[in-house]
Amino acid sequence: MAKLLVTVDVVLFTILDRKLHLLLIRRRSPPFANRYALPGGFVRAEESLDAAAIRELREETGIHEVYLEQLYTFGDPERDPRGRVITVAYYALVPRNQALHAGTDAADAAWFPMEDLPPLAFDHRTIAEYAHQRIRNKLDYTSVGFELLPGKFTLSELQLVHEAIHGHILDKRNFRRKIIQQGIVKPTREWRQTGRKPARVYRFSETR
Repeated sequence: MAKLLVTVDVVLFTILDRKLHLLLIRRRSPPFANRYALPGGFVRAEESLDAAAIRELREETGIHEVYLEQLYTFGDPERDPRGRVITVAYYALVPRNQALHAGTDAADAAWFPMEDLPPLAFDHRTIAEYAHQRIRNKLDYTSVGFELLPGKFTLSELQLVHEAIHGHILDKRNFRRKIIQQGIVKPTREWRQTGRKPARVYRFSETR
């Protein structure tokens, strides 16, 4: 019987130039040498899945202290030419404030727009698209979008996050009405000068 191996892969998103970007690394070794892929690797015998995901992300990209959430398990028998490999995928969203540097197993680490990804190794495009759909679906009923924002933000900044994830422009009036009615944000006493009129500063409401 063939040995069953387990890997973890991390789908990490950020927003650059008002577009959703995906973090990719370029593989050093076969299979798919020099092809871009999601950060990830084999789970060690002594570590948990979560610990493996955090370690691989740190080793291959230099990014650390990021919140990860388990996405899905992908186990097509033909997904990896090395043998029977099941991968547990994670996803996360981070503000663009951490420096990237390629690690031991990666020749390069960089952000790519979701709408223009290079050819990816294994089934990583499928995994990335699955994660994109997941966060798109969760935007309206969870705090997932706030992972891309600082602790305090304007409604315009929050709308830009939603537009980047959805991939299209949203009606400003309808968006604000919906967000306020949902009770997922709370106004502060602060205002920010962003144009001709100052904008009210909000924060995430943990008691929604």
